[in-house]
Amino acid sequence: MTAVFGKRRKPSLRKSSGKLPFHWRMTLLAAILLSVLVTVSNLTQYFFVERWMVRQEEAKIRQDMRELLNELLAKEIQITPGNETLLRLYLERANVHGGMIRLLDSNGDTAIIAGSTISAERIPLRSLTDLSPGSVLYEDGVLAMRSPITIFNFQGTIEMVRSMEELERLIARFFRIMIICCGAALLLSIAGGRLLAVGLIRPLRAMNATMKKVRQNGLQERMPVTGAKDEITAMQTMFNGMMDEVEASFGRQRRFVEDASHELRTPIAIMDGHLRMLSRWGKHDPDVTENSLRIATEEFERLKGLVDNLLLLSRAERTEELEPRGICEQPLTVLKDAADKQMMMTPEFVVNVEAGMLEDVSMAIGEHELAQLLRILLDNAVKYSGESRVIGITGELDVDQVRLSVEDRGVGISEEDIPHVWDRFYRADKARSGGQGGYGLGLPIAKSLVRRHGGDIVLTSELGVGTKVTVSLPLA
Repeated sequence: MTAVFGKRRKPSLRKSSGKLPFHWRMTLLAAILLSVLVTVSNLTQYFFVERWMVRQEEAKIRQDMRELLNELLAKEIQITPGNETLLRLYLERANVHGGMIRLLDSNGDTAIIAGSTISAERIPLRSLTDLSPGSVLYEDGVLAMRSPITIFNFQGTIEMVRSMEELERLIARFFRIMIICCGAALLLSIAGGRLLAVGLIRPLRAMNATMKKVRQNGLQERMPVTGAKDEITAMQTMFNGMMDEVEASFGRQRRFVEDASHELRTPIAIMDGHLRMLSRWGKHDPDVTENSLRIATEEFERLKGLVDNLLLLSRAERTEELEPRGICEQPLTVLKDAADKQMMMTPEFVVNVEAGMLEDVSMAIGEHELAQLLRILLDNAVKYSGESRVIGITGELDVDQVRLSVEDRGVGISEEDIPHVWDRFYRADKARSGGQGGYGLGLPIAKSLVRRHGGDIVLTSELGVGTKVTVSLPLA
């Protein structure tokens, strides 16, 4: 039996860094970025300062050369072997910055030399010989310059050579200081990166802790909001707002389940009671049997109507975000048909239609949806008309939309109930049962239909005066 062993791969840096906690990755990233910035800044300063100091020395040697030449030419000092002492005095006085000054004859031989702080081995003679007049040479820690001189019959060259050891020691010391500063900056970058990472991760930790509290304690938990007005505060506020919406959504869902259970339980309980009564003793009594079957049939129709309304509401809300379909080319005809059908179902009511402005007007809603919307609003007006038996439908144009209103002169709705009339299963008159006051689903269905077609619906009411529902829909 043989076994094949493959080479074990070394974990890549990317995989290894992926195992680090997020805050440590943030720390390393911030430290690297800050270190790179500080290092680049220090190196830039170092090279700038070094170059500036060398240029300063070059400017000094040029200035000293000009002053020496001007003085020798102004004094018209003869350069002869007998005048060597006076010439050396002038050269020594010009050598104020140390180093060495040499006066060479036309053959390149040394005529006079002043200063001896630089050994002959350190002087770059070959490079100095090739140096053009007026130029400055910086080589092997030595700064040198040469210039031609002519006085009377003497033609030669003056050379100035200075040691840059002190400047180079200063530059080296400055470089060491830069290195120390980079090391300190690296440590500060790590500390600063850590603080930055902790500051950035703190709201995420608070959000994580809030989510754990939500899972343990419920949806009422919220994330603490800091006083600063920045992106983190905006994120905290948005998170809390999202949690408010989630809590409200779950609350609506819970109330919906409770209300739906209550509405479904009532007809089921009534049918169950009558069927049990028939199974025990009522089946032998024709009157009891007929009454129980009638009641069971009514409750079954009520249950069927409730389920149909729930399905209709669910379908309307599911398609609310979809593009509206259909165009109603004769809205006035749809309004009149809806009024006639309502008066046929409830002969004791009179439905007046005033919508002459809608003649030859097209609306961005299908005829079936518009008829369904009017049927809901008229049914709601009939149920809450009280002693009144008159309902009005009005239609008018308003710029680029149509305003439809259904108004009754019934019992009205109180101000505290108006915001809730769009909630499922909500009925302003708690005393009404499902059979008398409906199921509280009509207005939510109407709202979903209107919003799907890009419109708006508003309800205004006053107790004892009546209720008016106004629908605004765009023109086609």
